Amino acid sequence: MHYKETKTILSPSNGCNLYRGCTHGCIYCDSRSKCYQMEHAFEDIEVKENALSILEEELKKKRKKGIISTGSMSDPYLPIENQLNLTKGMLELAYSYGFGVHLQTKSSLILRDLELLKKINQQTKVRISITLTTADEDLCKILEPHVSTTKERFEVLKRLNQEGIETYVWLSPILPFINDTLDNLREILRMCKEANVTGILCFGFGVTLREGNREYFYEKLDEFFPKLKENYIKHYGNSYACNSIYHKYLMDYFQKFCKENHILYNIEEIFKKLHTLYVDQGYEQISIFSEELSLPSKPKKSRKSKK
Repeated sequence: MHYKETKTILSPSNGCNLYRGCTHGCIYCDSRSKCYQMEHAFEDIEVKENALSILEEELKKKRKKGIISTGSMSDPYLPIENQLNLTKGMLELAYSYGFGVHLQTKSSLILRDLELLKKINQQTKVRISITLTTADEDLCKILEPHVSTTKERFEVLKRLNQEGIETYVWLSPILPFINDTLDNLREILRMCKEANVTGILCFGFGVTLREGNREYFYEKLDEFFPKLKENYIKHYGNSYACNSIYHKYLMDYFQKFCKENHILYNIEEIFKKLHTLYVDQGYEQISIFSEELSLPSKPKKSRKSKK
């Protein structure tokens, strides 16, 4: 961990990242990509030491209230948050200045701030997004080794719903040849339904790889899934988007499930809700997914992970 002063915190759309880098160790993390021009080791968390004072000055100047959104590049509830309390401080400022918040996380540490989140939600709006990728707890510990397990995140979703806080699931990434099974999808969707999530963000069934995160991902494939790297290279080469061969079948099942259970799935509509303080509820869901792949009629029903 190291400190660095910053001149700005909020983006024009009220995006906010208090930390840079991550210690969750997820093997697929796009934030490792070199295109983000990180000048330090990914696990050496950069802490924006004057972030809260800068944020307060920026909020004072805002003429229009909105949603402060954080978690897209670095989880706001990294373990060091337990000592530094920057995310908690950001929430306190959001409450003081009448802003809503959208937090994206994989950590049950968010429940530490539950009472504060409830206060903000009563005043404006809180929306929480939790990532779920696999229903297999053992596989979860391989794919996302230093973070709350799927079961723990499921409990967080249920608790937030009980407290009247709107929740969403990021169903991403689904890794080809690892967790792209119908059984896995069914179980994750069952959890989403039981937790009464408002929406599920699914950008397709696959993973994106580019310089920086590709090398780390392949290193972990060699460690936990011997010879699977060669399969990726054979099927995808240096492609950015690595889509599951079961993409269409899984997407059809996903969309059908969401329609039947009145769960939002259209990405554009969900993003509108996540980043807007007040949203009309009378919109129609329209599928924006293309069917770009030639796929088999049926996927495998189950695939056990290699250890």
